[in-house]
Amino acid sequence: MTATIAPYRPPQQDGGDGFAPLLHAEWTKFRTLRGWVIAIVIAAAAIAVVGVLLPASGQSHCGSRSGAACLALVPTGPGGEAVNDSYYLAAQPLAGDGSITVRVTSLNGLISAGNGGFVGPNSPPPGTMRPGLVPWAKAGIIITGSTRPGSAYAAMMVTGSHGVRMQYDYTSDIAALPGPVSAASPRWLRLTRSGDVITGYDSADGRHWTEVAAVHLAGLAGTVRAGMFTTSPLDFTPNFPTYAEPGGSLSASVATGTFDDVDLRGGAPGGRWAGQNVGAIGANYAGPRIGLRQAGGRFTVTGSGDIGPVVAAGVNNIFITGTLADHLFGVFIGLLIMIVIAAMFITVEYRRGLIRTTLAASPRRGRLLAAKAVVIGLATFVLGSAAVAVAVIAGSRIAHDSGIYVLASGWPIEVRVILRTGAMLAVASVLALSIGAMLRRSVAAVAAVVVVIVLPYILGVSGVLPASASEWILRVTPAAGFAVEQSVPQYQQVVGHYGPPDYYPLAPWSGLAVLCVYAAVALGLAAWLLRRRDA
Repeated sequence: MTATIAPYRPPQQDGGDGFAPLLHAEWTKFRTLRGWVIAIVIAAAAIAVVGVLLPASGQSHCGSRSGAACLALVPTGPGGEAVNDSYYLAAQPLAGDGSITVRVTSLNGLISAGNGGFVGPNSPPPGTMRPGLVPWAKAGIIITGSTRPGSAYAAMMVTGSHGVRMQYDYTSDIAALPGPVSAASPRWLRLTRSGDVITGYDSADGRHWTEVAAVHLAGLAGTVRAGMFTTSPLDFTPNFPTYAEPGGSLSASVATGTFDDVDLRGGAPGGRWAGQNVGAIGANYAGPRIGLRQAGGRFTVTGSGDIGPVVAAGVNNIFITGTLADHLFGVFIGLLIMIVIAAMFITVEYRRGLIRTTLAASPRRGRLLAAKAVVIGLATFVLGSAAVAVAVIAGSRIAHDSGIYVLASGWPIEVRVILRTGAMLAVASVLALSIGAMLRRSVAAVAAVVVVIVLPYILGVSGVLPASASEWILRVTPAAGFAVEQSVPQYQQVVGHYGPPDYYPLAPWSGLAVLCVYAAVALGLAAWLLRRRDA
């Protein structure tokens, strides 16, 4: 009997023994091309150097004062954030537990008709004031640890256009009864203190009360200040509706609140209401008199300023602020270089005819593309994150030493910005790689990546388009990924110029998610085309 013996055939090697050897092969291919390594290192260096040096050279400094002396001028709230804390207060001491209740019957205001700044000796004369109420003008009751700017507080208030609110510790805002206040439609407000817990209430008739919120104010002393206050922030009017404008015009404003049925429980017997201009804004104003007027049981309080976090980089009254975004100017330069390298990571193989050898060694084309994506993504994430860390940490420290208060500073926020920006660079590089795999030609791929990522960003932040169109572009295009650079939250109760580079229309993780969707779709389409087409 003769046996038939089949010839020996070794098992086919499918791109090595698994995904790890394929990764190693692509990493070896990447690092052995010296030009690519040098270019990506230059990209990282640009991020770090520009981020450290450019803000330091462009910011105004403290003059003859030291950086520490300048920073000492910055009022900071209980959370460590820089705050504006200016209002007129009519108060009495409140020792231990107690409450304050008032009825607010009106809130009126005036706005400067000319370009203004903070209310002060350089404001326009009284004749240029026009009747008007800033939407976030405030009049109400407050319990505060002290009259030092930055002290912990809780307040119930009526506002110009946002109804009754409870606000506390500068960043927190809770909506209550809607609608404007008037003599025909007054608002009753109440605050109670029990230890460190302050509870706010409102009422439309003085009989039926609704609890708005109970908040904990850490570190309240035994004796606090309780009273009535009024304040009115700057009126903000954009000159042109584009993000390129530095903020439009700012006009001084004042507001007057009228109170009666005032009931303070827990104060000293026979105590007198003492007026104080907290924060000193409006102390030298030549228009309507800032202060307290009392006639029987009716109190009229006129004030100017604001109680809330600082939201804008620049000169804020007597101190200078910046943001972490000031130290990320180099990210755009680094991104340009990185996306070019990422696109060429595959287009060069087509141009030199090496793609056939690569595909012969790794027939599973989707896995090959995935390996390239992991290699270029990790390389750009590691180098990009390291460069951003240098720019953010060293740059903000230099700014700090120069007397510039970096808004929302602190290592948790810095770490988030560093990692998110590194992730944005990595995802953008994967998107560029995918476009390169689809188009196969370096020039066409790079041009397409610029159109997809770079051009929308330029259109979104340059101011050539109306703010509404710019906002739309920064929401729905891959340029939304730049939202990762935002480090300061936007507060609805603080009016300001909310635009790039400090603010974006999407939250950081949402903007990064938009970029990830584009990259995932492009990578899937590139893998599909790679399987269907010849090498």
